[in-house]
Amino acid sequence: MSTWDKEYLNLCKEILESGTEVENRTGINTIKIPYKSFSLDLSKEFPILTTKKVGYKWAILEMLWIYQVQSNDVNWLNERGITIWDEWKIDDDGIYRVPDQGGKKGYEKYFGEEYAGTIGTAYGYITKKYQMTQKLIDKLKNNPTDRRMVMSLWQDEYLDTAVLPSCVWNSMWDVTDGKLNAVVTQRSCDVALGLPFNVTQYATLLYMLAQVTDLKPGTLYWSTKDAHLYINQLEGIKEQLRRYEELGDFEAPELWLNPEIKDFFLFDNSKELKDVKIKNYHNHGPIKMDVAI
Repeated sequence: MSTWDKEYLNLCKEILESGTEVENRTGINTIKIPYKSFSLDLSKEFPILTTKKVGYKWAILEMLWIYQVQSNDVNWLNERGITIWDEWKIDDDGIYRVPDQGGKKGYEKYFGEEYAGTIGTAYGYITKKYQMTQKLIDKLKNNPTDRRMVMSLWQDEYLDTAVLPSCVWNSMWDVTDGKLNAVVTQRSCDVALGLPFNVTQYATLLYMLAQVTDLKPGTLYWSTKDAHLYINQLEGIKEQLRRYEELGDFEAPELWLNPEIKDFFLFDNSKELKDVKIKNYHNHGPIKMDVAI
């Protein structure tokens, strides 16, 4: 069955049973635990939840937006029908506006018209500035025992001009016995909405990088601080747990990548995502949960 569903839902149970309710910047309280880590053997299973439907095309295209297109432009996502970053998009006048929510008054912040339509200096902006993906691929091909294969999206000088500094902020890469492994670290983890996307994204990135560097997929190690559920997401999580207990999960699906692609930057990033398929993805359907801004 799906190892990832079991790992994920055990985390949800741990938060519900032993987490602490805290306030945060959004005005919507969370229930949190301070730290969680887990690992997934990608040579055995492609991790995508089956107890709820995950929009994998959106997840993978967002990953390509960051590491392949290396963009902070929300319009690129919108052109592909993706709206997940709309709440953090800077308006045409250069102002980012947060509405009232959770009893907390909204606010405005001026970034400058040069940042209109973007999320400021975050994610793909950082990747592009430091050519992180290109440097990583070069090391994987030419110096795979290098112990400095790190992509850090947390750069202090660009935090003030980022609408939302990177949550998944760091990845470290390793080659052992011909297998590509990754250690991913996360400063803040929206378990209900963010984590299912994030794990599928980085698993796909690892598979893609392995293919273009003649390596095999290895292990994805995940480490997160502040793993939390927003209180307005709890009913959705309880529904997912009920599904698991009453209906079970499905066999993990299979990721297919176009074997002809040998250059990471040539994987199709159109709305159709032509070079990526997830075969036999059976799931129990979507669960609607709210996002906190």
